[in-house]
Amino acid sequence: MKLDDVAKRDGWRCWVCDEAVDAGMSVNDPRGPSIDSRTADKKAKVIERLAHRACNTRKGAVKVVIAWPDRLHVVEPAPLIAVAERLERKGGRELVARCANRKDAQEAADWLVDRFSRLAPGLPVTASVDTGGGQFLVALATGRR
Repeated sequence: MKLDDVAKRDGWRCWVCDEAVDAGMSVNDPRGPSIDSRTADKKAKVIERLAHRACNTRKGAVKVVIAWPDRLHVVEPAPLIAVAERLERKGGRELVARCANRKDAQEAADWLVDRFSRLAPGLPVTASVDTGGGQFLVALATGRR
């Protein structure tokens, strides 16, 4: 795919940091657009993704980690790349975080659905908030099992 095609599909947002990518920026600039091969698995639904040049370069040196925003109050947040890979491969449901109250859990669930729409486009996920052990559990699920 061409850079413009990938960028338009991804809404001109970097899949790593989830920030806007400037279409007018030079591809040689650290904040400029680049195409990243997120996975070597050829069976993956989305192989090429838009990334800032610096995000793409940095992830080549270290395993990429999708950060949970500091504004979310979650305990033991799951590593989102691994969650996306498992859900793409097997489908089903996966617990991704715990929260002290329902409001925090719902905020995390809403953020996750939005973030996964860019992290793993083509993988429709839903989020649920369940109670358990005096806390609120946030889970992601796909339609297949």
